Amino acid sequence: MLIDLHGHQPLYGMLNQDPQWGPFWEFDDQGFFHLRVGKWVLNLSTKEHKAAVAAGQVKKTTTEEFFAENFTPEAKLRAMDARGVDKLVVSHSSHWYMYWAEKEFGTRFASLVNDEFARFCSADSERLYSWCHLPMQDTAASVRELERAVAMGARGPGIGGANFGGREIHDRDFYPLWEKICELDVPIFVHGYNQSVAWGDKADTDEFDTTAIVGMMYDESRLFWHLVNAGVLDDFPDLKIYITHGGGYIPYQLGRFEGTNQVLGDARNKRPLRDYMKNFWFDPLIHDLPMRRAVVDVIGVDRLLYGDNFGGSDGIREDLTEGLGLSVEDREKIRWKNAAKLLKIPVKQAAPPAAGATSAALGV
Repeated sequence: MLIDLHGHQPLYGMLNQDPQWGPFWEFDDQGFFHLRVGKWVLNLSTKEHKAAVAAGQVKKTTTEEFFAENFTPEAKLRAMDARGVDKLVVSHSSHWYMYWAEKEFGTRFASLVNDEFARFCSADSERLYSWCHLPMQDTAASVRELERAVAMGARGPGIGGANFGGREIHDRDFYPLWEKICELDVPIFVHGYNQSVAWGDKADTDEFDTTAIVGMMYDESRLFWHLVNAGVLDDFPDLKIYITHGGGYIPYQLGRFEGTNQVLGDARNKRPLRDYMKNFWFDPLIHDLPMRRAVVDVIGVDRLLYGDNFGGSDGIREDLTEGLGLSVEDREKIRWKNAAKLLKIPVKQAAPPAAGATSAALGV
């Protein structure tokens, strides 16, 4: 059994919702495609795709045709079968969070995203699940949308790591949202976003997509640091937070965080920093095996979930639990048991062997 909690799913119905922010998925005359949000552009063509275009092997297509071929529930389920993924929790593209947009559009867009996810997942409700999108620039609207989306089957909210319409995660204005999350008893999925998307006319000055590749992990680490130091987890001890990308920089700098927190003059947390680790889960979404082993050593298997950026351009195709020296039970915790419990995902267990069954009958 494998439950993958990190797989982004763009859907055609989410596109072209605002004349300024889009989001847009565009093709040029050669067949190259890119994402655009306002002035920010991300070119997505791989080296293989570029070579195929140069060789005349790529047919011209429209965005609608491309999505109809590649971003359907059937296509996703085929990809899951090919990769041995039994259940997948899809999430919104972090480039499209829209926290920087006007409140009215952010609220309307979040509602549309969650409706699209509900329809997508209904194609196979035993294998497809979603993290819901919230208009985090408007707390009251986020509370209403969270309740609505969870009622439709969302397993919890997926949010960025920093800059929620100019506010940070420890802002007390978010307290009604934390209250609702605790009431619904759902976890939060944290995935940073490229801050340059909100820079307006200066968005193209973010060379090499740095605020995504470096900045996402920084913002995810920031979220952890702010929640702990601001005392948010003392006020909401039942908050459950899953931070992807190996937890940003948290596992590698946990000792530094701990030491600094002990002498930080304005820290408001009531307990030692490591006491708050029970509020957090991470994944081994790290490209180097020795680093994955280190995360297991520091965090422990009970706080690890399986997330590999399924289908993403920088996703990891190999089994994230291979080569870690884990027992079968500990691998199963990471691969599905922890996730099934945290997200309340039903899992059908194989029936135990009948009493007296021989090894030959069991195929052993």
